[in-house]
Amino acid sequence: MADDSMDFSRAMGIATSGLRAQAGRMRVISENIANAESTAQTAGGDPYRRKVPTFTSALDRALDAKVVTLGRIKPDNSSFRVKYEPGNPAADAAGNVKYPNVNPLVEMTDMRDAQRSYEANLNIISATRRMIQRTLDILKA
Repeated sequence: MADDSMDFSRAMGIATSGLRAQAGRMRVISENIANAESTAQTAGGDPYRRKVPTFTSALDRALDAKVVTLGRIKPDNSSFRVKYEPGNPAADAAGNVKYPNVNPLVEMTDMRDAQRSYEANLNIISATRRMIQRTLDILKA
């Protein structure tokens, strides 16, 4: 029974780390979407720069298992979108306005992927909890 409880704990710990990582990923994606149409505070300045979440794998010594964590949030160094809008307060001397390098379609696709991964980890936790409950029910009988 001790080995089984450790397996249950390991499964729950690994899935929980996945939940945390995907929740962090969704926060970053949400920030990107929220800033997709923002402009610079000063004329000719740079607008919001898209952020890209990374993941790292770490050994959880208590679980004796590898878990995933949200790693560094890196800037996406791709080019900004530029539109000719001479009347915009954020326009440079040539009348061009820089917009964030955020593509809402890409962000929504990434969000959907993160949501599916989150749900998969949640399903693992639910299934593990059901197995623990069934084990307890068998032991009580």
